[in-house]
Amino acid sequence: MTAVPELAHGSWPSPITTELVTRAAAGIAETRVDGDDVWWAESRPDEGGRTQLVRRDAAGTTHEVLPEGWSARTRVHEYGGGAWWVRSGTVWFASWADQRLHVVEPGAAPRPITPEPPAPAAWRYADGVVTPDGRWIVCVRERHDLGEGPAEVVNELVAVPADGSAPPVAFTGDGHDFVAAPRISPDGQRLCWLTWDHPRMPWDGTELWVADLDLDHGDGPRLASARPVAGGPDESLVQPDWTADGELLVVSDRSDWWNLHRVVGLDGDAPDLEAIAPTDAEIGTPPWVFAMSRWARLDDGRFVVAVSHQGLDHLAVIEPGVDHIDELATPYTSISSVRAAGDAVVAVVASATSEPAVVRIRPVDGDPDVEVLRSPRDLGLDPAWISHPHPVTFPTSGGRHAHALFYPPTNPDVGGPEGAKPPLLVMIHGGPTAAARSQLNLAVQYWTSRGIAVADVNYGGSTGFGRRYRRQLDGQWGVVDVDDCEAAARHLAAAGLADPDRLLIRGGSAGGFTTLAALAFRDTFAAGASHYGVADLAALAQETHKFESRYLDGLVGPWPAARDVYRARSPIHHVEQIDRPLIVFQGLDDEIVPPNQSEMIVEAVRANGVPVAYVPFEGEQHGFRQAPNIRRALEAELWFYGRVLGFTPADEIEPVEVLEP
Repeated sequence: MTAVPELAHGSWPSPITTELVTRAAAGIAETRVDGDDVWWAESRPDEGGRTQLVRRDAAGTTHEVLPEGWSARTRVHEYGGGAWWVRSGTVWFASWADQRLHVVEPGAAPRPITPEPPAPAAWRYADGVVTPDGRWIVCVRERHDLGEGPAEVVNELVAVPADGSAPPVAFTGDGHDFVAAPRISPDGQRLCWLTWDHPRMPWDGTELWVADLDLDHGDGPRLASARPVAGGPDESLVQPDWTADGELLVVSDRSDWWNLHRVVGLDGDAPDLEAIAPTDAEIGTPPWVFAMSRWARLDDGRFVVAVSHQGLDHLAVIEPGVDHIDELATPYTSISSVRAAGDAVVAVVASATSEPAVVRIRPVDGDPDVEVLRSPRDLGLDPAWISHPHPVTFPTSGGRHAHALFYPPTNPDVGGPEGAKPPLLVMIHGGPTAAARSQLNLAVQYWTSRGIAVADVNYGGSTGFGRRYRRQLDGQWGVVDVDDCEAAARHLAAAGLADPDRLLIRGGSAGGFTTLAALAFRDTFAAGASHYGVADLAALAQETHKFESRYLDGLVGPWPAARDVYRARSPIHHVEQIDRPLIVFQGLDDEIVPPNQSEMIVEAVRANGVPVAYVPFEGEQHGFRQAPNIRRALEAELWFYGRVLGFTPADEIEPVEVLEP
């Protein structure tokens, strides 16, 4: 066997360039089934980050639906999702440019069906469903025209004429702070939806409501006899929907795990939930965006569900009358947007070796029948370049255990110096109520192919491990997450998988906060990168948007009563303790974590005499969508780590300005 050349970790040449990361890349999401046609959404970095809608007809031909310059993306909750829906070849969507609903009929150009708002983007729409007669759309509307600040934002259900012939009709509603997931029964006579109120988030506690729906009222659709039928402050219900025979189902975490349930006794005085094939795994996921779907009922009565166990997704079938699930033999480890298609389901799937694809799966005896409708990119890479994730469970503070996906350095052409351990980059997912996803991500392989190991940490508070694990972060943000990220790094170093003196940490949004907190309060990491991260918890509590304006009540404590805790946990107030280099990336149009958060920490670290770099991006919101900015962020971060750890990247990278005191 021929020995490969030895090069310093971090300086390995790699074909996984930032250009490859973004070239023809598309974030695939939200499938829809419309007769024999399958639709999906693609977020395209090389087209300015816009979201295109794609239709695949029965003959297998794909059609791009939106003209150049149009983007189907909503700003409801700022995170969006559920920005489009389709019926009989006609699609309705929220346009990113003005947030109005538009319709595209076959062969026609987009035209608006909701009025011009009183101020730009003041009326926003999401999560729509078309009535069975095709005359109306019921959806969520978020109004920003009543004043400044989160308290003046109103979330409500509205009925919109599908042809735009009249203004939307606002349902009287029930006075809750948030509404989501309106779904209409097949006979058009009932509407269900979810509600929750501050300070809870939808993964803390929600209620499922049902009302009679009158579509023929003289002044427009009306609701009657609205009533809650399930849920409460300590039970999270997600992804409700009706089956073809009128049964109402919802995913509940009342057993600790988000499992599928049916509503029984719906017409009685005491409706309840009945578990369908309970399992110690998660079907639900945190609804950061609208229109998520992890279950579907086939025409023959079987359910096909996506379940998460130990950080990996699996596709499974629930037979009628059977109290257990049967996993299907598929290679997929990340599954979303599961939709019924007769005797099959359509879904977005990915694996450790494959980027997202759209597939149609027929669950049959033996191997399921899989038809690829939208293939992943042809990367032109030998599989030898791909680092496979290894699930790791490790001890951490308080006698707990936490989880991570470990990616070892992988490069078939070179290796590290004999006896040298690689640097380790600890990645922290956002949220913080979210999870590391086990799927091929070239932004991870960018690091591993250059000789840097990666640990994607599912710290306490992450999802996919049950409600109790998710609630470990209650009142402990900035403590448990930091403990677990530090424990992951130390565990992997102790196992000989990383150099204990060359540990790095990075994260975006909430992960950026954990990065900054780890640098301020611990001495484990040699450097860090914060992508639009929170520096001042108090500022976030007072400045962020409605959806998250009370999120910190549960993660930290009520504001301003817990002011001392906010100050104690905020890196901005402990910057004198940051003595490790830091690079900060920030979108200048970010309304979730405003730019002043990053700017404050940069100036404070600089004044403290620590090398710091700041890379702002015009036209970017919370998360980077434009290809040039995605490439620049990756390259700048690699260059910065090379400066700190003493390696020279093989890539030609424009240096970053490092601010000195």
